Amino acid sequence: INHVRLPDGRIELMQTGLIKKIISTAGMEQCNPNQVPTRRDPLGLDPDGLPMQEAFSYPSIVGMLLYLSSNTRPDIAFAVSQVARFTHNPKESHATALKVIIRYLKGTKTMGLIFNPSSALELGSHCDADFAGLFGHEPSGETNSARSRSGYVIKLAGCPLLWRSRLMAIIAQSTAEAKYASLSELMRDLLPIRNILCEFLKYVDIPAAILPTNNTPSNLVFEDNTTALALANNHRLTNRTRHFNAKFHHFW
Repeated sequence: INHVRLPDGRIELMQTGLIKKIISTAGMEQCNPNQVPTRRDPLGLDPDGLPMQEAFSYPSIVGMLLYLSSNTRPDIAFAVSQVARFTHNPKESHATALKVIIRYLKGTKTMGLIFNPSSALELGSHCDADFAGLFGHEPSGETNSARSRSGYVIKLAGCPLLWRSRLMAIIAQSTAEAKYASLSELMRDLLPIRNILCEFLKYVDIPAAILPTNNTPSNLVFEDNTTALALANNHRLTNRTRHFNAKFHHFW
């Protein structure tokens, strides 16, 4: 991982060498760049699709993309998570989706993750989820077709610290449940990070100007679903949400 200090003081992390290796491994040095890393439709199982014809190793490229997306390129995390599901039996449609990502990287290989710290050492995060996004794109008898996809990012002082994009293990029965499950997944990562930061602030000399109030960092979480917000803030169970109690309410 290389870093560059920009003229305005920001720091950019890049993995240009790894991106070039990915492009070379796929034999796509002469490909045309793409402006987006994935197509609009979700990537499904495609059981009746043609077998993959490309000469490159699908699992090898997916492995490199996973490393890239988890270190300096959160912009491809969703697209890479989609193609990573099919390393055991890739079809031609999955290889095509993989090449869409590589074309996007061809046009953005000199770009990376920019750190521009804010003036306060605070935690902030965003989460979201779809509801059964694969439904209609996979066979109706396939269990995964009913699963929702969750995504979230945790930031420290305005800088990305941790991000995820993955299919949920549970089958949500509504948009609100999918969104609340995503919030719960986020909190499982956010709260330990907050505890570590609180302990860190006790023993390390930090300039007073950036210290959080009472040396306790806030953890502002952005959620765009009204029902999920009400469940998180009001701590009220009803007959329709009682089954959430053990699995999702841990952060109360």
